[in-house]
Amino acid sequence: MIPKVIQATKKKGYSIFEQDDKPFNLNLIAVRSDNAIPNIFDDWFHICWKFKGRWSEFSFPVTCDAGLYWLNNPMNKLGTAIVKEGQYKGLWKTGLHKSRYFALVQKNPITIIRDYNKNNVLDYNSGRIEEGHFGINHHRANPDWESKRIEKWSAGCIVNPNPRIFEIEMEIFREAAKIWGDSFTFTLLKQSDI
Repeated sequence: MIPKVIQATKKKGYSIFEQDDKPFNLNLIAVRSDNAIPNIFDDWFHICWKFKGRWSEFSFPVTCDAGLYWLNNPMNKLGTAIVKEGQYKGLWKTGLHKSRYFALVQKNPITIIRDYNKNNVLDYNSGRIEEGHFGINHHRANPDWESKRIEKWSAGCIVNPNPRIFEIEMEIFREAAKIWGDSFTFTLLKQSDI
């Protein structure tokens, strides 16, 4: 059965990796909640791959948005980074997040929206749009237990609140990089696309 996120990604006209003679030809698809309330892990991350005609899917909660702390205290004077929905070819490679632990780190440009008004609301459709390298990584929150609030864990990155699930993810990425190369395309959809 084809996962719903794969169907939705195809419907948007984005690329899907379907070569299935080897495992872990990964499709990394996040789905942003239609809820614009900040500071909660209410988005979903889907890792999907096809192998010998059968689809596999591993999905779990994440945030695709900055925490309340960074909305009110942006690192950049133009505002906090919010990843714009779309597909970003070869966005990530394996590496160290902040030189500390294994994660997916940005290697190619991404498009962001700068939320500048510090009003405690995630503004997806206003603010300045920029494309470039901003350190938008895929990493975890607390290393020891599952985080319930985003707070300072994300200033715009895609963040997994559960360190154990994150370690499973990283094993999948390591295996995929050995087979298909160290380059991961990322697709961000919105909940209403599914």
